[in-house]
Amino acid sequence: MRVVLQRAARAHVEVDGEVTGRLASPGLVALVGITHSDDRAVVRRMAEKTWTLRIMPDERSAADLGAPILVISQFTLYANTRKGRRPTWNAAAPGPISEPLVDAYVDDLRSLGATVGTGRFGAHMSVNLVNDGPMTVILDSADWAPVSLDSAVTSPHRWDSEAPHDGHRETGSG
Repeated sequence: MRVVLQRAARAHVEVDGEVTGRLASPGLVALVGITHSDDRAVVRRMAEKTWTLRIMPDERSAADLGAPILVISQFTLYANTRKGRRPTWNAAAPGPISEPLVDAYVDDLRSLGATVGTGRFGAHMSVNLVNDGPMTVILDSADWAPVSLDSAVTSPHRWDSEAPHDGHRETGSG
């Protein structure tokens, strides 16, 4: 499962000129793609991650602020562009598999306390948003695979004083 999260000052989605979902206040826009191996457990974990990820102002989460979330299904997140000029979509789960999982993601967010607006699955949509920050984060359940001891990072999780950084510095050793 892939979710592109964008912090938005405002956003809405239209289908055939009708607004189907909107952010009533600053919040998150979640573009959601489902692949063949996704299941309810993945969806639940992604909803929890979306709701609690601290990407809102002052390192707060949507949960901390009660910020709304606008969910848009987007199979194109699984485009394969490795060969040629035409993307293939074979990594995207078909509608009968992905639609119930996108619905479950919305339901899970709501059960966690989120106010959620949506687009319309399978429709041509016009998504309008003002990105705040800008802040855009890609969440991919493929990144959640267990890490073997052979591939574990052995660094102390601190930046070297000479290393370039963005002004934030980790202070702990792990």
